[in-house]
Amino acid sequence: MAKQKKQASDERRVMTGMERLVLRVSSMITHPLAQTQRWVNIHQLDTDTDQDWEELLGTLSETPEIEMTFSENGSVTLRWERDEEQANSLMREENTEAEEEIAPF
Repeated sequence: MAKQKKQASDERRVMTGMERLVLRVSSMITHPLAQTQRWVNIHQLDTDTDQDWEELLGTLSETPEIEMTFSENGSVTLRWERDEEQANSLMREENTEAEEEIAPF
């Protein structure tokens, strides 16, 4: 049994640099503050390869809802408009939560 656990842990999949970069940027974009202000400032870390960074920027530039502004320091500001469907969904959730908070008596 112990041998099986060791073998399973040895076979763990290691994330690629691109996967780590995408995960980091996507968590920045989906952060509640970024979602409220509808912009986020991203930057390349020393651990991000130039190839991965350029591929990510290429993918983001192909997304019509995202406006990209490049800074002299190498950072990139991503801006987007609130999706009306998303806004309506958030309003429905807020209304449901408010209804649930009303005392039942």
